Amino acid sequence: MDIDGFWNLIERSERETNEKEARLEWLQGQLVQRTAEDIIDFDAWIHTARRKVDTWLMWGAMRALFGYGSDDGFWYFQMWLVGLGRAAFEQVAREPDSLVDVPAVQRLLIERRDRQQWADDDRPEFEELSYVAVKAWERATGKDWDALADALEARGHELFAFPNPCDESWELDDDEESARRLPRINRYKRELYGDA
Repeated sequence: MDIDGFWNLIERSERETNEKEARLEWLQGQLVQRTAEDIIDFDAWIHTARRKVDTWLMWGAMRALFGYGSDDGFWYFQMWLVGLGRAAFEQVAREPDSLVDVPAVQRLLIERRDRQQWADDDRPEFEELSYVAVKAWERATGKDWDALADALEARGHELFAFPNPCDESWELDDDEESARRLPRINRYKRELYGDA
């Protein structure tokens, strides 16, 4: 499976279904019909995508926009970004400050401003997407996660269980530094919520 095939499955899962759990089931169903190599490829592309957004700047963008972002929360947020599809993902991977242009982000921020509760499916996290290839692998091959991890490591993938940002670290709760590094996000928040 090449990168186009990976993104095609991610995007089709959203078109074919209407909630996260259904997307996961649809993706697993598609993957178990494929070869073991395709399942490894899919998981490899997940890890490759995750590395692109596993940065301090992206973590700061998440915290600036949503007001939270623990290790786990950022880890799950990375998968939510993948779930948005290729165009949105590639844009925010290149420029985390452009998260304010993503319609799903704008909708969540407006709901928060209007004191609406987010539905579970709308939350900016998609932890289970991390495991879809593992579950498909187990169903298709009868082998456990260790065998899939070994195959990924044999291809040169370093596996992490938590964020491992690869850019310059900074104090994510420093408002001045956030405004300097993420000017569009901070300007958007001021316009949306006011200066208070």
